[in-house]
Amino acid sequence: MTTIAYIVIIYLVVLLLIVLVQERLIFKPEKLSADFTYKYDSPFRELYFDVSPGVRINGLHFHVTKPKGLILYLHRNSRSIKGWAKYARDFYRYQYDVVLVDYRGFGKSTGKRSEKDMLGDIQFVYESLLKDYPEDHLIVYGRSLGSGFATKIASENKPRYLILDSPYYSFLKVAERFLPIFPNRWIIRFQLRTDIWIRTVNCHTYIIHGTKDWLIPIKQSEALQRINAHKITLIRIHGGGHNNLPSFPEYHNFIRDILQE
Repeated sequence: MTTIAYIVIIYLVVLLLIVLVQERLIFKPEKLSADFTYKYDSPFRELYFDVSPGVRINGLHFHVTKPKGLILYLHRNSRSIKGWAKYARDFYRYQYDVVLVDYRGFGKSTGKRSEKDMLGDIQFVYESLLKDYPEDHLIVYGRSLGSGFATKIASENKPRYLILDSPYYSFLKVAERFLPIFPNRWIIRFQLRTDIWIRTVNCHTYIIHGTKDWLIPIKQSEALQRINAHKITLIRIHGGGHNNLPSFPEYHNFIRDILQE
């Protein structure tokens, strides 16, 4: 067998592995038992959104007296709301309620994952929240993986603001960066085309991105900002990486300024 034949076989084997295990590479959930008890010092209540038979989305609602509005926080691709809940304080200290939800297969949330179904889940949650909050008081916040879901929801609704924390141009673009020699457009099931959805977002969008982000380089946010420059404000956190923006005072100052506008 020639060297070229070996290379082709190896390529095809790796391609097959990507097709079969990509979901495990993309999602790193922390699963919680159905009877797990959340414990936090701040007032909160647990939420359940029954989307369809066998699909239940679990969430946490941190609430304050006389809230100015509500933040729907969509987290990244790892852990569960058990850990992400600590970031709620970045918002409720400015007198905003905060709702965090887990995607299918994360925490207590159930259901088989697909891009279409996960987007449908978030839309269901959004519509459920509208029963208690006027839409112009809702702010959608997407962190990393969650930025794609957040943008899609904002494109089909009318929240007050959209805030994207370390977003990607599209998830397909992320895949192409790490797997440049494979036909990603045809094999990646979660493409999350933020670049397409952001074109029809009518509310003002704030993008916060670290200049030293190695996982999703800031040039992806710069490309998003250019799509709709008059409606998108790009906030650079100098020296910030992908996972440490809340450790920078500038991050909190910008969040304060956005919420107090």
